[in-house]
Amino acid sequence: MQNQKTIGLFAVAAVALLALGATWLWRGRDPGAFVTAPAARVDLVRAISATGAVNPVVIVQVGTYVSGPITEINCDFNTEVAAGQRCALIDQRPYRVALDQARANLEAAEAQLVKDRASLDYTRRVHESNRGMVETGAVSRREADNDLSNYEQAQAQVKLDEATIAQRKAALDAAQVNLDYTEIVSPVDGIVVARNVDVGQTVAASFQTPTLFLIARDLTKMQVDASVSESDVGGVKVGQRAEFTVEAFPARTFAGQVAQIRQAPITVQNVVTYDVVIGVDNGDLALLPGMTANVRVVTDERDGALAVPLQALRFDPRGAAGDHPSAQSGAKQVWVMRDSEPVAVAVQVGIDDGTSVEITGGDLQAGDRVLVDRAGQRGRSGEPRRSPFAAF
Repeated sequence: MQNQKTIGLFAVAAVALLALGATWLWRGRDPGAFVTAPAARVDLVRAISATGAVNPVVIVQVGTYVSGPITEINCDFNTEVAAGQRCALIDQRPYRVALDQARANLEAAEAQLVKDRASLDYTRRVHESNRGMVETGAVSRREADNDLSNYEQAQAQVKLDEATIAQRKAALDAAQVNLDYTEIVSPVDGIVVARNVDVGQTVAASFQTPTLFLIARDLTKMQVDASVSESDVGGVKVGQRAEFTVEAFPARTFAGQVAQIRQAPITVQNVVTYDVVIGVDNGDLALLPGMTANVRVVTDERDGALAVPLQALRFDPRGAAGDHPSAQSGAKQVWVMRDSEPVAVAVQVGIDDGTSVEITGGDLQAGDRVLVDRAGQRGRSGEPRRSPFAAF
């Protein structure tokens, strides 16, 4: 029994010594055992990324109302055109024949009207003459009624001729319109960016109007149609600053502004995106229609904000996982080296840019060194893992 008590006392003493040793090791830990980064004042920018295409603000599709072979091409790629300028001509011969036929039909109808008006005048005089002779018996009642019928038929025939003339005039106007449509003209001032026909090619407008030319109204004002995912579109607002690059000028960043957020969803393989239109000035004509743009829309920014690396919110020297940071304000915790010891400091966070996070409140000052990793830890490759924020 005495031996069991002695063994128990030795066990309690061993546990106490281990606890004291662990405490001594923890308090005496070398500060160099951690990778730290300073809390500093920086400019934070939160942005979303998207891809899109550069397009003219206004682009007009010029088609044809009539069918036929192309006999002339007066506009080519990059041709500057004015409103009303002829760009192409469709063979006019069939339409001139139709116009001449319509004009001849109108003239025939007008001649018929002249003839029928003369007949009307004759039947009117006969009717008036015979009507007064019925009482004297010189003309029978039947003959007088027949004269009245002829007179009324002549009146109806004149009205029919007048209606026929109106129809012939409408047909003549339609033939003239078709003839005029054989001249393909530019509806606006602009630049031809696409030509889809050649001389000799036959265009058919029976079922679907073919597009012969694409005319950009003003290439000095362009827009980028960016596809923004549904998870990011909530942070995009009209008027926000945007910037983008194109492959033709990889070292140049173009500036723009969000002009429109189109509410029509675009669904491709169950992925929903929205078209965000970004207006951009193209005074030097460097941007060309159809260029692929890598867009960055600034949704929020802070100038001179106190910030720490995002990894500082995740790191816990005790080995426990910390809270995952977010762009929403809330209570978080970072570890700071004070008197050569890690100390937990409660903080409130604001926006983040994917690398650093804003500190909006808490007992943290600029210059405090926050813990972001353990020194000398190795990754899967076996090389010492170095924090990307070590030189923050």
